[in-house]
Amino acid sequence: MHAAAVCFELRVPESRSLKAKRAAVRPIVDGLRHRFHVSVAEVDHQDTWQRAAIGVAVVADSSHQLEAVLDTVERFVAAAPDIELLDHDTAYLELE
Repeated sequence: MHAAAVCFELRVPESRSLKAKRAAVRPIVDGLRHRFHVSVAEVDHQDTWQRAAIGVAVVADSSHQLEAVLDTVERFVAAAPDIELLDHDTAYLELE
């Protein structure tokens, strides 16, 4: 079993309210959940208008498959309209 968690730091430059930010972030969260069957949640900056952090957890049966899913998820987030991907940090679960 191979697992990883990724935190994406996002900027929503056109947002002028929390409602507008959520309208930009919600399609990303829902799209990741339904398209890639990963666990995903908004994990930070819930009360900030132009910032968001999305956490994504992925489990796969091989390291190759895990990397492929992580790459696809990153491309999906980076291509989302109305947001800028500022940074992402990946942590891998190591099983002995």
